[in-house]
Amino acid sequence: MAPVRIYPSLRFLLLHLLAAARAVRNYPENEVTLLDSMSALGDLGWEAYPAEGWEEISVMDERNTPMRTYQVCNVMEANQNNWLRTRHIARDGAQRVYIEIKFTLRDCNSLPGVPGTCKETFNMFYYESNNPNLWFIKESQYVKIDTIAADESFTQVDVGDRVMKLNTEVRDISNLSKKGFYLAFQDVGACIALVSVRVFYKKCPLTVLNLAQFPDTVTGGDSALVEVRGACVNDSEEFEAPRMYCSADGGWLVPIGRCICKPGFEEHKDICQPCRPGSYKASSMDTYCTKCPPHSYSPQEKASECACDKDFYRTHTDPRSMACTRSPSAPENPISTINETSVTLEWSPPRENGGRGDVTYSIHCKKCSGDGRKCGPCGSGLHFVPRQFGLSDTKVLVTDLQPHTNYTFSIEAVNGVSDLSPSPKQLVSVNITTSQTVSVILKERKSKDSVTLAWQGPDRASGAIVEYEVIYYEKNQRDQNYTVLKTKSNMMTVEGLKPGTTYVFRVRARTDGGYGNYGGEIELETSHEDMLAIGDPNQSTILAVSIAGGIVLLIFLVACFVVSGRHCGYIKAKQDPDEEKMQFQHGRVKLPGSRTYIHPHTYEDPNQAVRDFAKEIDASCIRIERVIGAGEFGEVCSGRLKLPSKREIYVAIKSLKAGYSEKQRRDFLSEASIMGQFDHPNIIRLEGVVTRCKPVMIITEYMENGSLDTFLKKHDGQFTIIQLVGMLRGIASGMKYLSDMNYVHRDLAARNILVNSNLVCKVSDFGLSRVLEDDPEAAYTTRGGKIPIRWTAPEAIAYRKFTSASDVWSYGIVMWEVISYGERPYWEMSNQDVIKAIDEGYRLPAPMDCPLVLHQLMLDCWEKGRSERPKFGQIVNTLDKLIRNPSILKELANCSMWEDPTTPEFSVGTVEEWLDAIKMGQYKENFASAGYVTLDSILYISVSELVKMGVTLVGHQKKILSSVQGLQARGTHVHV
Repeated sequence: MAPVRIYPSLRFLLLHLLAAARAVRNYPENEVTLLDSMSALGDLGWEAYPAEGWEEISVMDERNTPMRTYQVCNVMEANQNNWLRTRHIARDGAQRVYIEIKFTLRDCNSLPGVPGTCKETFNMFYYESNNPNLWFIKESQYVKIDTIAADESFTQVDVGDRVMKLNTEVRDISNLSKKGFYLAFQDVGACIALVSVRVFYKKCPLTVLNLAQFPDTVTGGDSALVEVRGACVNDSEEFEAPRMYCSADGGWLVPIGRCICKPGFEEHKDICQPCRPGSYKASSMDTYCTKCPPHSYSPQEKASECACDKDFYRTHTDPRSMACTRSPSAPENPISTINETSVTLEWSPPRENGGRGDVTYSIHCKKCSGDGRKCGPCGSGLHFVPRQFGLSDTKVLVTDLQPHTNYTFSIEAVNGVSDLSPSPKQLVSVNITTSQTVSVILKERKSKDSVTLAWQGPDRASGAIVEYEVIYYEKNQRDQNYTVLKTKSNMMTVEGLKPGTTYVFRVRARTDGGYGNYGGEIELETSHEDMLAIGDPNQSTILAVSIAGGIVLLIFLVACFVVSGRHCGYIKAKQDPDEEKMQFQHGRVKLPGSRTYIHPHTYEDPNQAVRDFAKEIDASCIRIERVIGAGEFGEVCSGRLKLPSKREIYVAIKSLKAGYSEKQRRDFLSEASIMGQFDHPNIIRLEGVVTRCKPVMIITEYMENGSLDTFLKKHDGQFTIIQLVGMLRGIASGMKYLSDMNYVHRDLAARNILVNSNLVCKVSDFGLSRVLEDDPEAAYTTRGGKIPIRWTAPEAIAYRKFTSASDVWSYGIVMWEVISYGERPYWEMSNQDVIKAIDEGYRLPAPMDCPLVLHQLMLDCWEKGRSERPKFGQIVNTLDKLIRNPSILKELANCSMWEDPTTPEFSVGTVEEWLDAIKMGQYKENFASAGYVTLDSILYISVSELVKMGVTLVGHQKKILSSVQGLQARGTHVHV
């Protein structure tokens, strides 16, 4: 019987289908076409065998453009084996290619008189080859891709009504390695028209991200990611090697590293554009070009610094952002005070400091003889205290002046650019003349307790004599005690001296110009009259008694001094003013030893809060290694932090995604402002922030085991109860610290607890936290926002009021999560059901193998009255007692959550539904293969049978057996 052909009406409809298929050929930019049968202008040149099988059909569209397709409809004969093979298709370097075929297929039931051998499917094969000119390929050499079936088949009636639809199927071939391949289509007895065949591969298209250009990249074989190194765009340089991964579906993933614009250029829409005239960018670490600082300019584009205006300068150490400056004016108001052979010079700062803060002073000296005939430099004989040049204070002492000499001291103000300025030095001068020394003492008179002196004044005093100064002391006692007397006369009687004692006297004159030099020393001894005779026995006795009494008195005084000193020392310690000080911080009074949390929103400038509480880290100290998650504001990565003079540490890095608003930036950094105030081993530690360049980042310590809920689910049943209690104790300790700081977390849950490699649990995620008022019982009222219902106290749900007591409620839920190894609180109950159940007095039952004392502590945390709940300090003490006395933990709670009638397994009727209800759905095939297909069959299952089935985790075994016990207690006929 002749093969069935497509009827004229079908050919006409096929023309419309071809035209429609050609009209929608808008392919994604990440697809590269290797073959498109609808684009061929000449014969496709495909091989069909046998000859009476596939038939090429050519039709013309409305533009007289040929469109070609293949059809076969040999349905009247059995054992059809018709092959259609394409030409060699070069793979163009792709390891994975996709084949998109569009076809129509006729329903066998619509063909009258067709035997039962009619098919409604066909097969697709491929053969890899380096030879583009193969003329024959054995059927056994082909690799089957798939059997293709139609979603939409047509009948003759459909053709008449013109509702025939195209079927579109896409298949892929992976791990190609040769130059190309052949496609083949096998018909085994269907009535089919192959409308179009398109072969393509996917690529990640050229893109620019973080100023790095990533080229067109062919995707890898299977699902492998291809790492691509980016190239910095023009006028930029690497900050950290830019890398991205090309995914199997042609999308770019996980950008790491970035480029930054070179000096003189700023980032603008993925390019680095030059700074405009009048602006500059000095460092590649700067983000944007900025306006030239005062007294400077940049006449051209691409300026990395601005040139200084005339008479203004900048040193090589000045930052390029600093305004250009000039030399200071001269100092003002010089004052001199002469004292013997020294002079103290004082002055006022210059009126103009040149715009700099590094003004120093230098002293220049010139001297002339008394008659003024000979002048010259002062030389090295003078000494300047503290120094002659580079003075920071406006005062200097000059010593070792020569008497009766005229000095001129010139004071110069200099700054960092004085050496660059050609202008003359700006000086202020002061002239002084040293006084003549007083003549030696001309006459003297002495008695047993007084000395009378007379002297002659200076021959050539620099001004009128104002007074004389007499200094005297016992010989060899100058450093211990001396006396100074003053008189306007050139004669003085010094009284009250010791008989028979030698004294040293010196005299100097003071004029309007200051003090002159002291005259020479003169030694005088008072007379010995009325002194005790050492040889007289009576006098010796009196002397001995006096000495003994003096010794006793001395001992008494020393004792009093010691006692008094101790007493005074105690009083001083008690009244140490440093201990009485109160600290004022941002409008709050802090008593010594106390710490109070300050919310960043109380700052008028939120950026100041970041500066107050978070350390700024140079981005060059951070190395991002891999992406570990995603947060509300951007990616979360792990990496390393190496600060100067410190060892390298692992850190977690939260980055703010591009295109953020200022509010998002503030909200993002507010968490750092919060964390930066905490210092506790069970609170996540903030290392610092990066705010001066993009991306903005928050750097925290790295917690190797991630979030507590995920960690517990991964290690179900693998910890002892003491280890679990230790984790709970750490969380409670961290919350006690927060509570003591008047801080409410509001989102305490196992997902917000992080675990390090030593199983230390630390509280994190402060996005919902708020500060309490001064009253510890006060509550914070929210202004909207989502509330985590399953973890939140009823008063917080009802009235949106949060306290440390509501955190205690949440802590009880965390206890339940820990003991149940990450089970979802309240299982699959809806939020509204949870709220209603709690209001009616329902509380979560004890988890499996939960000690009675721990479940009772949970129930205490869930007291409806917040004042009846324990404080975190009490919780810590309770857990400490349990750790010290683990025997208390042996008594288990009577009720298990797997035995509670409200739990989901009691609303199921099959083993599969039961396993899904207890979150053990992964073992469905294990139970089915072992013959456990009804609930009755699992009532007496044992541990050994579970092991044989492949249930090897102890926690999973306990969960299944505990649930089975619940089913036994109620009977499998109970189904709600």
